[in-house]
Amino acid sequence: MGNRSSQNGNVMLVVAALILGASVVAAAVLIQTSIDNAAGQIAAVGKAVAAIPAAAPAGRAAAPSRGGRPDPSKKYKINTAGSPGKGGPVSAPVTVVEFSDFQCPFCSRVTPTLNQIEKTYGKDVRIVFKHLPLQMHSKAPAAHAAAEAAHRQGKFWEMHDKIFANQRELTEAKYAEYAAELGLDVEKFKKDSASADVKKKVDADAKEAAALGVTGTPGFFINGLFLSGARPFDSFKAVIDKELKAG
Repeated sequence: MGNRSSQNGNVMLVVAALILGASVVAAAVLIQTSIDNAAGQIAAVGKAVAAIPAAAPAGRAAAPSRGGRPDPSKKYKINTAGSPGKGGPVSAPVTVVEFSDFQCPFCSRVTPTLNQIEKTYGKDVRIVFKHLPLQMHSKAPAAHAAAEAAHRQGKFWEMHDKIFANQRELTEAKYAEYAAELGLDVEKFKKDSASADVKKKVDADAKEAAALGVTGTPGFFINGLFLSGARPFDSFKAVIDKELKAG
């Protein structure tokens, strides 16, 4: 009886071992199948990714198109009638036209360079100011209106210098204060600042800039030749000297 029980136990162990072995083999087959399927899917994804065009690095926008920007090698005709000028007379051999924005920090930085041009060339170079308040600068339109209103009383450049020297205080109260300091008729100044005629002049300059392709400030035309940005004195000098030599 004892031997039969022992034999039965051995048989059950063998059967259990066979079942376990079969399970292990089946599991291995399933695992290998899954691996093969996963490898196939990864390869397919790799091919799809490779087909996608390379993207620009994160945080780096594509370079904007510069279509329509003035051609530096071309001479443009700029309307300077009625615009404030200083330095040489209207008949000066060289005219530097600046499209400027009173709220633009780069326009403020280039002012000493323009003063250096005036001091260096005297009557040979005329410097003309044109209004270009950019849309991103909400305080610029009122500043330009104030400068143009001062121009109506012969004090444009004085107001120009005060606004740029106090660029963090672009308020109508300050403009009226400057007008008083400059000896202007303050009531007339305020009336002109708010007038449609002054706005028309500022808008006309901005419209001309757009037609020329000038979209940023400061933008310069030296005898019609475009020069962009707050460049150092030597950049202006190179063009001015060439124009003076050409006669």
